[in-house]
Amino acid sequence: MTIAARIPESWIAHQDERVQIAGRDTGIDTMRGIAILMVIGIHSLPQPLDTSSAKLADAALRPCVPIFLFASGYLTALSGRIALWKRIKTALIPYAIAFVAAYFYMAWHNSAMDHRVTTTVARFVLAYVFVYYYVFVYIGCTIGLWLMLRLSGSGNSETSQRLVIFIALSFVFGLISGNYLDPLLLHAGFSDSFVQEVRLRDIPFWFSFASLGALVGVTGIGLVLRHMRILILGAVVTAYLIYAAVRIFNIGDAADYDSVAFFGYAALLSTLLFILHLRLPFLAAIGSGSYFIYLWHIFVVMALRDHASLRSFGALTDFVMTFGISASISIALMLIVRRVVPSRISSRLGV
Repeated sequence: MTIAARIPESWIAHQDERVQIAGRDTGIDTMRGIAILMVIGIHSLPQPLDTSSAKLADAALRPCVPIFLFASGYLTALSGRIALWKRIKTALIPYAIAFVAAYFYMAWHNSAMDHRVTTTVARFVLAYVFVYYYVFVYIGCTIGLWLMLRLSGSGNSETSQRLVIFIALSFVFGLISGNYLDPLLLHAGFSDSFVQEVRLRDIPFWFSFASLGALVGVTGIGLVLRHMRILILGAVVTAYLIYAAVRIFNIGDAADYDSVAFFGYAALLSTLLFILHLRLPFLAAIGSGSYFIYLWHIFVVMALRDHASLRSFGALTDFVMTFGISASISIALMLIVRRVVPSRISSRLGV
């Protein structure tokens, strides 16, 4: 018996209504569509973020990765199983193709680039080209979800309870990791830049968002939460103001990611988007191809940064133009690939 079989029948019936003929959940794909636009927004902001308004905008957009992980955890718990190797291949093959393209782009713009095999392998494993760290964060969280399902067992009445316990433990260790990983590394003498790279890949912390989605999926609590939209909306606004203030005024752990303030805002926003149950066809279409957009939009952003003089128009115009051009081109390219490229090939590109 799968975990999904033990969820209340009313919850299962509600989910069945949301699943489209193509087998996709329009509400979840809409969440992903919003998240990928937030990703493009973050990368379109002029760097460095040296004004309060820029930090406010950046803080608002930062929960994009948690939204993706929440959705993944929710769908995994709802199905009760993971085809682990298939998921890993689905993530790695498109990434490998994008990595090669990014490598050539970087080499084109940096004649002094280190091409040693060991360095190149390190770049691939650490996703140290452009902004691809999410690939291995996703893989790490997928392995974590697979382990939780395996350890919780199947075919007995205690499975759901065990899974909830594993989820609770993941929250504890995720927050501990987020709070003490960077002080530990700094105490050991590592540089700030190295610590930042490690924090971007803090799997236990990121896994807490996948666990939150799994908790919603396995308990069916979403039905209850939908009657508390106003309360949760207020909590989201409050958590955002706290997170933004922490960053602007540099209070305590003011990191972009991997902090308690960020966890509070990102977890609440992910939950809010889920219970709002938005079903917007265009955003859902974007969300269903969000991995392709994630891998390839950055080429447009980088090309604009390297070959256009948008900064001369001011920070706001630079952001609006970069976001608009990058989003339009990457979404259009995704739709074209989906329409004209055979599915066997397009899937290897992340569509």
